[in-house]
Amino acid sequence: MPELRQNPMTKDWVIIAPERNKRPDQFVRHKAQEKIRKQEREETAACPFCPGKEDICGEAVLTYYQQDSPGQGAKSTWSLRVVRNKFPALVEGEEKARITEGSGNFFIKMSGMGFHEVVIEHPGHFQTIATMPLEAVEGVISSYIERYRALIRRPNIELITIFRNNGPRAGTSIRHPHSQIIASPIVPIHIRHVVEEAVRYYDTMGTCIYCNMMDQEKVSGKRVISESEHFLVIAPFFSRSPFETWILPKKHRASFAKISTLEKRDLAGVLINILSRLYHGLDDPDYNYMIHSAPYQEDPADYYHWHVQILPKLYEVAGFELGSGIYLNSTCPEENAQYLKEIRADVSG
Repeated sequence: MPELRQNPMTKDWVIIAPERNKRPDQFVRHKAQEKIRKQEREETAACPFCPGKEDICGEAVLTYYQQDSPGQGAKSTWSLRVVRNKFPALVEGEEKARITEGSGNFFIKMSGMGFHEVVIEHPGHFQTIATMPLEAVEGVISSYIERYRALIRRPNIELITIFRNNGPRAGTSIRHPHSQIIASPIVPIHIRHVVEEAVRYYDTMGTCIYCNMMDQEKVSGKRVISESEHFLVIAPFFSRSPFETWILPKKHRASFAKISTLEKRDLAGVLINILSRLYHGLDDPDYNYMIHSAPYQEDPADYYHWHVQILPKLYEVAGFELGSGIYLNSTCPEENAQYLKEIRADVSG
């Protein structure tokens, strides 16, 4: 029988209805033909992120170089570059004032100021986080932290969003491994809502809701996919889509940018581990991952807990979800967790 489950962080409901669909291993078939077609379309010669085409992307705001590089002036020896997005969602500026359109102060707008950057994660066009060596992924995380710390100090910036779109169904048109960082002058209402719910729980219980959720998940064990020294990986009880996965730091911090060196290296291994399980277990699915970190005004905070959310794109959101706001998940998180546990994961170092 289907179940309605509530997300304690948002109070949103999801429907878990595994009777409507196939078992976890059958999601592999959703990718096969699309993967073949995608590979046929790809041409590395046209990729603006590949080595030798640095002038197309423009000057980098951050560059890491290969260890055996003969010199930092050689364009072909970089290991990671962070560049400004050529088609930015927000552009650098100082004006933050709201203005109204028409009478009655009803329609409110402001200039689209902010920053939009692209992290070119690796020189290899066909690499992905699941197949990269540990040092490369640690470099990706280091670049996130460096740019986060630089951007959050800029005037009027309130929120840093770090995300990765992997594959066309996840919203990317370039296969070359990359992720994005957007710094915005506003905190959207759904982010404020999550923070407010965390504050409400803290005021009632005196503890962090995320820390308590981790304690409950470890006791249950049914949805724990893996665990490292510093992180817990789960299929959330309230998963809104098949194989939704959360990576939660064991040490309470509101901001991702304040993790330690040991946590950074551990996170790199954990990311490779879980994305490798998805890569092998679901035939390299398209996915989005987001790093949820506290807005500037909420850091530090005892009530908010940064984390990584991974959402494989295995089905399309339809009319019921759009009309009701209730997500319909046709798989069971407990079964998905068990399936991923049994998949071989590669972490090379």
